[in-house]
Amino acid sequence: MYKALLKPLLFQLDAEKAHHLVFDNLRRTHRVPGGAALLRGLYDFQHPDLEREVFGLRFRNPVGLAAGLDKNAELLPELGELGFGFVEIGTVTPRPQPGNPTPRLFRLPQDGALLNRMGFNNHGAAAAAERLRGPRPAGLIVGGNIGKNKDTPNEQAAHDYVACVEALHAVVDYFVVNVSSPNTPGLRQLQEREPLIRLLQQVQERNATLPSPRPLLLKIAPDLTDAQLDDILLIARETQLSGLVATNTTISRDGLQTPASHVQSLGAGGLSGRPLRQRATEVVRYLHQHSKGALPIIGVGGIHSPEDAQEKLAAGASLVQLYSGFVYEGPGLIKRINQALVK
Repeated sequence: MYKALLKPLLFQLDAEKAHHLVFDNLRRTHRVPGGAALLRGLYDFQHPDLEREVFGLRFRNPVGLAAGLDKNAELLPELGELGFGFVEIGTVTPRPQPGNPTPRLFRLPQDGALLNRMGFNNHGAAAAAERLRGPRPAGLIVGGNIGKNKDTPNEQAAHDYVACVEALHAVVDYFVVNVSSPNTPGLRQLQEREPLIRLLQQVQERNATLPSPRPLLLKIAPDLTDAQLDDILLIARETQLSGLVATNTTISRDGLQTPASHVQSLGAGGLSGRPLRQRATEVVRYLHQHSKGALPIIGVGGIHSPEDAQEKLAAGASLVQLYSGFVYEGPGLIKRINQALVK
């Protein structure tokens, strides 16, 4: 139904407006008597064979929603009813910020891709924490993807990440430090060895002082070299990370079917979707092999089918996340992946 009826209509709209329209209609459906049961009946699929324990948490299934779609933790009950095993909210910053000027989200249908330069638009950590105190589906794991405000200098970035941990600690199950978005000026410089070690050590020190310290993961870019990935593994060991999220969006435009002139006209931003699939899988495989499987990995990038999800898992991912595939394939993709994994 989604691909035949809804997607053609949604793709006539500006991408960000379509996003808000989908959110609004999911809320309405959920509020109608019987609406929640309808969503579960159509899309939810749970099975004991899908359950797994990763970094000390019990996931009801390995298919999650990547950060970026529910930035403000506005839709947890609805997303849980669509069958996700976990939802990563954010990226959340300490203070609210509007993000970059619109338009800032674009579709590349020929490539099954999205290009975004959202810029960490969100309502701030306090607002997210307040929403997360509300009801959520039983068994749904919630991750908090955290970042720094745009106007915070990199030298003070740790203060922002620590502030997010303090605000969200009681209402999320794990944290992801995001230093790999290409849409906040200078942010990716924090992926360099010394700044990253200092940042993660400070976040871990504060995390350790809070009741029930949360697993801390790092989200990395797909554009890193093998030498940089080796550094990431050393840093992960040194700072006692619980896992990695591989990968964020790419700044590469290689191999696109969309005419280069059109892509250039859209401007800067991170690319996600099918063009990222192979590179993201390569990064997952490299990290898994060179860590000898000791570090859990959430695989994300270009998952548009059950086969794509199985590819990430076979490469060494413990869990997978959807974003662009969810936009292009609809909520039925979650169920198809989970059913295929059981088979």
